[in-house]
Amino acid sequence: MTTSYQQLFSTLTTEGELRLEMKEIEMPTPGENQVVIRVEATPINPSDLGVMFGWADMANAKTAGSGNDTVLAAPVSEAGMKVMAARVGQSLPIGNEGAGTVVATGSGDYAKSLDGKVVAAMGGGMYGQYRCVDAAACLPLQEGHTAKDGASCFVNPLTALCMIETMKSEGHTALVHTAAASNLGQMLNRICKDDGVDLVNIVRKDEQAQLLKDMGAKYVVNSSAETFMADLTDAIHATGATLAFDATGGGTLASSILSAMEAAAARTPGAYSIYGSVKHKQVYLYGGLDTSATTLNRGYGMAWGVGGWLLPNFLAKAGMEVAGRLRARVASELKTTFASHYTHEISLTDALDSEVMKQYNAKATGQKFLVCPQK
Repeated sequence: MTTSYQQLFSTLTTEGELRLEMKEIEMPTPGENQVVIRVEATPINPSDLGVMFGWADMANAKTAGSGNDTVLAAPVSEAGMKVMAARVGQSLPIGNEGAGTVVATGSGDYAKSLDGKVVAAMGGGMYGQYRCVDAAACLPLQEGHTAKDGASCFVNPLTALCMIETMKSEGHTALVHTAAASNLGQMLNRICKDDGVDLVNIVRKDEQAQLLKDMGAKYVVNSSAETFMADLTDAIHATGATLAFDATGGGTLASSILSAMEAAAARTPGAYSIYGSVKHKQVYLYGGLDTSATTLNRGYGMAWGVGGWLLPNFLAKAGMEVAGRLRARVASELKTTFASHYTHEISLTDALDSEVMKQYNAKATGQKFLVCPQK
């Protein structure tokens, strides 16, 4: 093994500049219950972009240098500096999840059992050539599964599964999901189809709607259509959905979903009340594709809620038994239900190219980038 490796870091300087660059890191020695993974594949998720770029003006980002000395730099406004004040001067490692081969282990029995195996991990700092993590944080992949197969087996699969777990634990019976043609949305459709859960999909384009319908999705509505609210209300009435997960975060979409839920409930004979429907209606914001303010036009009674939802927070509350059960399902259905498809494969250096960055930072539906640190 090499004595050092390259890893990507994001730093906000006191001068108001966001810098994404590689640093040479000394190869770690694993502790008793740790392993060192040679990272071979790691995806770029929206949650990664938040750490990478924060509130920087990436439209004016520029690349300088070459090879391991390449730097991607972008200006940060005065308002952005205030929002990110807590991270000024810190070099933050990037990359939530990834997969690769275990090349060194500690002396613990479980750690040693992973030697030479292909594993996935959600250990942070995965945009590097190697990563030392606790053995317990690793998910061993099944025979025949590659690092590329397992690179995205934590964030999107577990998020989709935990949406279903949330639905069940809070007494709902059906779901609404926005940005539904994304990789995560497609996974959620496959899960709901297999588990017999009704799902209302909200997309923005006709081609996205057709993609989901071709997958067998029954309820798909287009938010850009003139009939959106009527179509959404019909779909919610048909499914009885009273829980939604919104990836956009900003704007009026969450409010529109609550209004449609209220309108669907009002179709039940004898359900009218000046306080609105009795059944609680809940929208969870789990993403921020729309960075504008969340606007609520309160026309849906008094039994409703809008709140934030994060995968780590839910898993911490659900406990180890639930997490273990869900991880086992992901491993067994990695090439079916939880398969991820990538449109681009890039190196660590490629990620610092301003033109490449514009593509993956666009967060376009249907495009997913895979970083291959060994390239």
